[in-house]
Amino acid sequence: MKEPYYTKSPVLFLIFNRPDVTRLVFEEIRIAKPQILYLAADGPRKERETEINTCKQTREIINLIDWPCEVKTLFREENLGCKYAVSSSIDWFFQNEEEGIILEDDCLPNNDFFFFCDIMLERYRHDTRIRHITGCNLQHGKKWGSDTYYFSRNIHVWGWASWKRVWQDYDVELSRYNIGEVEAQFFKIFDEPLLVKSWKEIFINLKAGVIDTWDYQLGISNYFNNGVCIIPNYNLISNLGFGKEGTHTLNADDPHANIPLENLPCVINNPKYFLPIKEADNFILFRDFNVLKRKSKLKYKIKKILRLKL
Repeated sequence: MKEPYYTKSPVLFLIFNRPDVTRLVFEEIRIAKPQILYLAADGPRKERETEINTCKQTREIINLIDWPCEVKTLFREENLGCKYAVSSSIDWFFQNEEEGIILEDDCLPNNDFFFFCDIMLERYRHDTRIRHITGCNLQHGKKWGSDTYYFSRNIHVWGWASWKRVWQDYDVELSRYNIGEVEAQFFKIFDEPLLVKSWKEIFINLKAGVIDTWDYQLGISNYFNNGVCIIPNYNLISNLGFGKEGTHTLNADDPHANIPLENLPCVINNPKYFLPIKEADNFILFRDFNVLKRKSKLKYKIKKILRLKL
């Protein structure tokens, strides 16, 4: 059994109201022993009386920090919701750090995740093509090439790392972009019209405040800045948050739920070609947006209309 790796990077741990899964993730952070640990917690929702207690229990993990560590806290008294609680916490993190690792309370890492983030943060620190490093692999066993990681246009936020130079472009309100302009821009990114339609709808709902989240904005910023994400060919994060207690991940039977953790190989092999793998990106996007099923339904409707006209 190899020795545990102690991370060099500061870590931001985003917590809320689930002391059980928070404790599991914290134990992995404890093994990695970051020298600087940021703890950010949203406040309890007024309409949920029991949340006062579960939020309090969750925050008590601060008492379990038993290694030499500088601890910084941002504990909200009132509930801001997913969109603003998370985005403002990452703002706070990057106001104080040039780079670092971000983990949410339901994203269980293995120890290799911290090693991978440290290596990638250092290697691509000044390479502005790279904007995001993720720990999760959602390809369900499919390896893209023989290297340790591959490049992607898609970002995943179930355990990730980045730099202040990237986050300074983040805009939770997408105020730089107009609804009338984005469809043409999405067509420059995607060959599939249904993906353009899906992302345009997401953009409209984000601007209207219909979707209470922060991460779609980060993905859109990456697309519009022609950024590249690093994705390991090995899954280093398992999302424990699927189920009725989840915020956006309510289906416990989702194929992305509880994906088994994998270890990295002993040697990190870096890709020779700096090109996002379209097939890997489409594998995720087509599945998550049900593209093939929607295309099949659309063809059926067209055929039905043509039959009626004949």
